[in-house]
Amino acid sequence: MTQLGSDPQRTQRTPSAERRLGVLISGRGSNLQALIDAIADGRLAARIAIVISNRAAAPGLERARAALIETLVLDHKAYGSRDEYDRTLARELQARGVALVCLAGFMRLVGIPLLEAFPDRIVNIHPSLLPSFPGLDAQRQAIEHGVKVSGATVHLVTGELDGGPIVMQAAVPVEDGDTPETLAARILVQEHRIYPEAVAFLLTGAWRIDGRRCVPCEPVQERRAKGESQALG
Repeated sequence: MTQLGSDPQRTQRTPSAERRLGVLISGRGSNLQALIDAIADGRLAARIAIVISNRAAAPGLERARAALIETLVLDHKAYGSRDEYDRTLARELQARGVALVCLAGFMRLVGIPLLEAFPDRIVNIHPSLLPSFPGLDAQRQAIEHGVKVSGATVHLVTGELDGGPIVMQAAVPVEDGDTPETLAARILVQEHRIYPEAVAFLLTGAWRIDGRRCVPCEPVQERRAKGESQALG
């Protein structure tokens, strides 16, 4: 499991000059579309350098192609081990200068080779208010548990399933008579809203990891500028 927060230099990020995203998908890619739309209308100052899917039939690939984004299919079944597959993912992402890796319905656990290639630079969105209801069928878990509020969470990815530092959350009431499908549909609206916001926040570099949260802070460059100004004064 990746250990976070122990090294002060790791917990302070610097802004990404290139702002290149790599998006990993396995299915329909609706959160990929939310990122594409946010870039198109100016809410997210970034460029999606590549979309990679582990499934050739993933509908999200067509969304990427329609937006003239490079796509790549890497079928995990063609690799001898999880580590071999993750090393290939890392090489393809690094070859395109990706600064932040965004999981958008990527139905595979991220392994050590990819985590080490992109430390604190892989982000995921999950349809619950973590740490409640990690893993699959989060909406069904919420209904069966009887909670009154669920939602969506954007978090950094670590070796712990859905256990990385939280970047942003949005609450969604659980209504009487909700099914997993109706709750999922309302949560998805919030996913599409907060994922681009969270990605934009991470790309600024103006954050640090505090325990299990990502919190705002001044970018390194601004802190240095203030220090130099005070020294001159």
